[in-house]
Amino acid sequence: MKHILHLMSSIQGKESYSIKLGNIIIEKIQEKYPNSTIEELNLAEQEIPHLNPASLRKLFTPPNLQNEKESIHFSDDLLKQLFAADIIVIGAPLYNFTIHSTLKAWIDHITKPGITFEYGEDGRPIGMIMGKKVYVAMASGGIYSEGPGKTNDFVVPYLKAFLGFLGMTNLTAFRAEGLKVPGIKEHAMEKAINSIIID
Repeated sequence: MKHILHLMSSIQGKESYSIKLGNIIIEKIQEKYPNSTIEELNLAEQEIPHLNPASLRKLFTPPNLQNEKESIHFSDDLLKQLFAADIIVIGAPLYNFTIHSTLKAWIDHITKPGITFEYGEDGRPIGMIMGKKVYVAMASGGIYSEGPGKTNDFVVPYLKAFLGFLGMTNLTAFRAEGLKVPGIKEHAMEKAINSIIID
């Protein structure tokens, strides 16, 4: 039995391929781990606040120095949700070569020194979110896993690099790609679904 956190960042709603792919990944997880619980967070609907000077100060103010007006419960709730999950499924459509700004805002809110990462005496970063399995459900109109488009994929490499920085190094990406390419789009989702292996 696992606790699954499903993050969705698509603005396409029910038509979203990344959400559909994420749901299928979760179905496969549940087949392997029956009775698993699921918590969903639709980042596009939540309208997670983007960082600004005021919110940045609040994020880095120690809790014992915060008053109620200055406290930022939103980030704390996101962190509790993340730490409680065994498996994280991230729906990450490629928008203009990168992730949607709501997913970046979520990343900004969970990135806190002393809580999700720290630096060792040698200056190297140490991720503090350990023992999580991450699955990325990526969707894109073009082909970005190989060929000339590969250099323009700033979704999977970015998530792998940054989540790894926080300690989440066990990441697998499944791609529904070529969704706008004639001759490929007709079988893109089927190919993506067939690629899913839960380890």
